[in-house]
Amino acid sequence: MALAEAAGPTNVPLIDETIGQNLEATVARFPDRDALVAPHQGIRYTYAEFNDAVDIVARGLLATSVKVGDRIGIWSPNNAEWVLVQYATAKIGAILVNINPAYRTTELEYTLNQSGCRTLISARSHLSSDYVAMIDEVRPRAPALEQVIYLDSEDWQNLISAAETVTAQTLRDTSASLSADQPVNIQYTSGTTGFPKGATLSHANILNNGYFVGEACGYDETDRVCIPVPFYHCFGMVLGNLACTTHGSAIVIPGTSFDPRAVLETIEAEGCTSLYGVPTMFIEELNHENFDDYDLTTLRTGIMAGSPCPTEIMTRVISDMHMEQVTIAYGMTETSPVSTQTGADDDTERRVSTVGRVHPHVEIKIVDPETGRTVERGDQGEFCTRGYSVMVGYWNDPDRTAEAIDADAWMHTGDLATMDEEGYVKIVGRIKDMIIRGGENVYPSEIEEYLYTHPEIVAAQVVGVPDEKFGEQVMAWVKTKPGATLTEEEVKEFCRGRIAHFKVPAYVAFIDEFPMTVTGKIQKFRLREMAIEDLDIERAAQTEMA
Repeated sequence: MALAEAAGPTNVPLIDETIGQNLEATVARFPDRDALVAPHQGIRYTYAEFNDAVDIVARGLLATSVKVGDRIGIWSPNNAEWVLVQYATAKIGAILVNINPAYRTTELEYTLNQSGCRTLISARSHLSSDYVAMIDEVRPRAPALEQVIYLDSEDWQNLISAAETVTAQTLRDTSASLSADQPVNIQYTSGTTGFPKGATLSHANILNNGYFVGEACGYDETDRVCIPVPFYHCFGMVLGNLACTTHGSAIVIPGTSFDPRAVLETIEAEGCTSLYGVPTMFIEELNHENFDDYDLTTLRTGIMAGSPCPTEIMTRVISDMHMEQVTIAYGMTETSPVSTQTGADDDTERRVSTVGRVHPHVEIKIVDPETGRTVERGDQGEFCTRGYSVMVGYWNDPDRTAEAIDADAWMHTGDLATMDEEGYVKIVGRIKDMIIRGGENVYPSEIEEYLYTHPEIVAAQVVGVPDEKFGEQVMAWVKTKPGATLTEEEVKEFCRGRIAHFKVPAYVAFIDEFPMTVTGKIQKFRLREMAIEDLDIERAAQTEMA
């Protein structure tokens, strides 16, 4: 039996350019092709127009004294301005800090301070979130933050106007001073212990990953990619935006956040050839009451990621949505993100049961978590990956960087996997406790630490429990002080508005003592079993769906 290790092809060379250089090369090839389309904003840029708009934002930022290496936060749902800021910061050597639109004050404050953001570009509001009020609340506790630029306001217009004070040559000189291995992006991934970690990614990391994802989807200048997944995540800004701009394809934004009707309307109106989403998004699109009224025949490919796809859904995506070449991608933010991907010609069984084979210029192996030795194909172990895609490190956190990346440059993912004889990988579990709720990664320790701040809670343990709609839901087991009268609803209310909505426990149970191992470690698997057995979570979820 062969060992569970594989190396991707290297016949297509890595791109040794910055994101700005690569964009301008694409502009030279396809100046009149659509680059960015946002129907809900009435915006449509060709590549030449897009590059001009990016340069104006870049020069405006230089006018506000942004320097190479400065961190610029962006807190906004999907819109054209988000994409302009992504490429403008890359051109001037600033480091874009992605802030989840669902964040609340606790998370916002931590992100701004841990990254040392000098500038924050923000929407004024989104759905139920009043960003202005939250920024006003945390700003006195964010000493590095010097300026806030609100989109859809005079702030943004002033930024655009300020571009006139900086010459195009100054921008060119700044861009020319940059190298592909410099950091360009920080994305916060919820920590398995303590607060989130800032995965720091370079131009080379995400530019090449976006390129090879686009290659796997067969993109060229005729493709139009509908991107309803959020830009703050690698799925949107790397698999989406960078896959497009490395191939001359069009970025198509169907709305500020996911709406199945808007997605279906946009595919038809814009003739989209590719569609992205997590399985729950595809389920909502397929189950939309007017699904049959939309012409989706232009679709051929796309990416599904975030959680396993049921066979029935994959079959319908291929047949009813005409996505015969849809691919499955697997990775993590720390690896830019994709390490494996299915091919356009893989059968349905491969697409629903595996996450594909190794990406170009990437090495993977599956190791025994205890010994570190590579296991045989078919055996279970921890998935590890190495290559250009592994992050620079966690921002200002060398200790946790060293825990994740070993001395031989292997990134240890914490995911349990197997590899078959043909090199296809299956993800079968997690060494870590991570919960995947509707495509959002939720780390229990982050919620636990927040719950500990409640004056009546002495201990808390968070686990994932089955849920038909989201795959998993968040469940909190809480131990209170003697005599406390805390209720389930009071615990939930304590979390609402302070942590992201997808982290707020859907279920809360109270416990006197946690189940322990003989060495004194809490048995989280037992808490999950207790939740399913005692609270009948699965039946409750099914009843709620019905």
